Amino acid sequence: MAFICSKGNLDMAYPALIMGNAALGEGIEVHFFFTFWGLDIINTKTNDNLKFTLSGNTAMHMNDLGRLRPGLEHFSMPQAMGNLPGMTQVATRMMKKQMSDLEIPDVPEFLDFIAAAGAHMYACKLTFDMMKMIEADLHPAVEGVISATDFIEISEGAQIIFV
Repeated sequence: MAFICSKGNLDMAYPALIMGNAALGEGIEVHFFFTFWGLDIINTKTNDNLKFTLSGNTAMHMNDLGRLRPGLEHFSMPQAMGNLPGMTQVATRMMKKQMSDLEIPDVPEFLDFIAAAGAHMYACKLTFDMMKMIEADLHPAVEGVISATDFIEISEGAQIIFV
């Protein structure tokens, strides 16, 4: 399986990591290509501080606000509320708590875990150069900074999932 990770939000990091981990558990070879904002997932300066935002997330459900503030159990939050100061922090904290309650590791630990299970991870050269990153910024399990063409060759015949 080949995952192309193009978004660096907390809620976009986990689907690829979780599906990749499941595939590894089934003995499937797994490759990740991190491009554009997806580089935040493997950037050690950002990957422990990914955010979850309500803005632009049309599927956002905030039915669990009662866990943070009693009395808000049935409060439905309009999407526009995500633009209010502090809402990204509240939503991020809530998602991280839910993931922790389910014993799902944080992003840096998850990268360590899937790397140990045999996942192959690559950074997109174009984006890497655009963002003026250096290899020291990358998670140690990243195998290289490669072009899109290189990744197409590596993933030939794979099931490709764009996240």
